[in-house]
Amino acid sequence: MIRHFARREWWADAVFYQLYPRSFRDSNGDGVGDLDGVTERLDYLSALGVNALWLNPVMVSPMADHGYDVADPRDIDPLFGDLTALDRLLAAAHARGIRVTMDLVPNHVSSAHPWFLEALADPSRRDRFIFRDGIGDAPPNNWVSVFGGPAWTRVPDGQWYLHLFDSAQPDLNWEHPEVFEDVEKTLRFWLDRGVDGFRIDVAHGMAKPPGLPDMSLTDNALLRNKEDDPRFDNESVHEIHRFIRRVLDDYPESVAVGEVWVHGNERFARYLRPDELHLGFNFRLVQADFDAAEVRAAIDNAMSAADLAGAVPTWTLSNHDVEREVTRYGGGARGLARARAMALVMLALPGAVFVYNGEELGLPQVDLPDEVLQDPVWERSGRTERGRDGCRVPLPWSGDAPPFGFSANPDTWLPMPADWAGLTVQRQDADPSSTLNFYRRAIELRSRRPEFDGGVHWVRDGAFTRDGGLRCVLNTGAAPVTLPAGEVLLASGPLTGGLLPPDTAAWLV
Repeated sequence: MIRHFARREWWADAVFYQLYPRSFRDSNGDGVGDLDGVTERLDYLSALGVNALWLNPVMVSPMADHGYDVADPRDIDPLFGDLTALDRLLAAAHARGIRVTMDLVPNHVSSAHPWFLEALADPSRRDRFIFRDGIGDAPPNNWVSVFGGPAWTRVPDGQWYLHLFDSAQPDLNWEHPEVFEDVEKTLRFWLDRGVDGFRIDVAHGMAKPPGLPDMSLTDNALLRNKEDDPRFDNESVHEIHRFIRRVLDDYPESVAVGEVWVHGNERFARYLRPDELHLGFNFRLVQADFDAAEVRAAIDNAMSAADLAGAVPTWTLSNHDVEREVTRYGGGARGLARARAMALVMLALPGAVFVYNGEELGLPQVDLPDEVLQDPVWERSGRTERGRDGCRVPLPWSGDAPPFGFSANPDTWLPMPADWAGLTVQRQDADPSSTLNFYRRAIELRSRRPEFDGGVHWVRDGAFTRDGGLRCVLNTGAAPVTLPAGEVLLASGPLTGGLLPPDTAAWLV
């Protein structure tokens, strides 16, 4: 059962807005979004009704992996502004009742980090990373990078260093006390500055198994790993999370949300024990097809996993690493209708919800030309995986042509589709039936109505109730179905004659 906290924690039913800073709003005309751009648009986020922001990485970085290669974890990269820009954002967000969380990247650092430069220059200082001698001219083991290619890179003196991601992201050695000390320093630096918590990148990583045994090479798709994969989910990772939690417990309002890709509910629940993460991303809903039985199974699975630890479930339909749901559900008008229906299902569930920027506009995945792709996955996979750039294209704010008010510079960091004029905030703001206004209404109802209290009870596949009295109905079939009795609070599409059309969901009380 869900733990009964001494008081209701703010994050337990919060709507978080995942904000990819380089794609949200550019304030200085360089074609890249920045922190002041976020501050300028906080009224938009306030009107959307979100309770908190999650900022993707804005720390100092060479940007080999768009900020997940951190060279200085306690400063802001000039691309996004500076510490005073973050202070302005924190003050303005907090004044509107919006919390701000940041990305923490504890599995690895940048190859430009002072520690790694020192390690290259002085082999006696390699103990904060995972350097090994090879086997002849071969790497120390057969591990492969999540981004493709080998997980080992050789340095001029013949040793190899481990990087589970890009070669510009050397893995830290979490058996070294200085790694713990430095991460604690980073946590306290941002928390003391007013940050409200962290999303922890690769929360199932960090710890490595003794001896670094070989892995099975049968499956290495991005963000997928086999149950027996020695690179991830090793037992000693939990002591790392307990260490992080002890620091956060000194800041009672803070929250840690983990990116946890593991197999089985029991293993997932271990990350959510009372002295580890507050919240953990369960990606089953992201992976489910638009099918009532699959959606029900995904919801039941995620809730069961959280219940095993007495924790709060966490929901999301998209993020910066996966294909946008409009495209995932079929594209075009049908994909948008299904995405809106699934948003209504997600927002009807108990727990914390994460909305990825642009989701509230119904943005589709963008099929970008080869020459503009920037994700390291593209090159490291031998150009067999296109990577994640298509879900990271900047947001359209206004106007009839790119850059649609995102920037004063038409040369945006990723090109924006010319046919997005109908998707701009300006256009949708004026249309009562737009996806943006639909999201605003759904979030408002979720936050204000007592019918959203309590647990979930299934009536059948595609229909559940909440203890507070809400009924959520989803039609994934090919024919309209009769709506149950009651007042319709909100529907994801038009209703006619008491029927729920295909690819539509509704809330009733």
